[in-house]
Amino acid sequence: MTAGHADPCETDRKFANTLARGLGVLRAFRASDNGLTHAEIAERTGLPKPTVSRLTYTLCALGYLAHGGRNDRFRLGPAAVTLGSVAGLSVGFVEQASDLMQSLADRTGTLAVIAVRDGARMLLARTWRPTGRSTVWLEPGHKTPVLGSSSGMAVIAAMEDDRFAALDNAAALASFRAEGAYQLDHQGFLIVPRDQSYTRTVNAVSVPYYAEEFCESVAFTCGASPRDLTTARMLDEVGPALRDTVRALERETGHASARMQRG
Repeated sequence: MTAGHADPCETDRKFANTLARGLGVLRAFRASDNGLTHAEIAERTGLPKPTVSRLTYTLCALGYLAHGGRNDRFRLGPAAVTLGSVAGLSVGFVEQASDLMQSLADRTGTLAVIAVRDGARMLLARTWRPTGRSTVWLEPGHKTPVLGSSSGMAVIAAMEDDRFAALDNAAALASFRAEGAYQLDHQGFLIVPRDQSYTRTVNAVSVPYYAEEFCESVAFTCGASPRDLTTARMLDEVGPALRDTVRALERETGHASARMQRG
């Protein structure tokens, strides 16, 4: 099942299982990977090895994967790289945000990220590390749950009511979303209450940004260890700085506030 939505395989005869599995193989790759073996792809996708073998053969033939030899690892091929480049160019706000987010990371000593919703998880799409400072490091492609993360709270808090109601886990997220909506309205940034957080090793604060390219909000987030990013710092310093950064980006791109998308 695709997390966060009803399984299309069960509800839509038009759904192409083979295509979905092939795309799942491509999504298994991470920025830090030095290639993947069949076994590693099977582990990450949950697909049987014979199915992985057929899919990787086809993807190699089409140029989406590259494979040097019998014992070599699979890597993303030129077709996948080209597709990623086109996608990156079509999402203009990411590059427009880059200088702002790097400056924010440097000022606050936090890892600054853009996270997008991928079903019931949030996918880190872009990260900025503070220059010359040590902090937590999560690479693009890393996933965190929607439920329990500030980035997830930001996205669902800003989500249109109809779109939220269509999520297959909407009931489980309702109170989490309500808390986020309250914080968004009263302070403009979101922090997950400690007893609802999915992790104890990272503190994070998030602000939603409505991305017209995706027809829903993404999350701009700053995170660090609880020692370096205390609740007081999130409330008094980092949260307001992140909120102001996102508002500056909204003015620069001419996008309406994510809060205007609710209702």
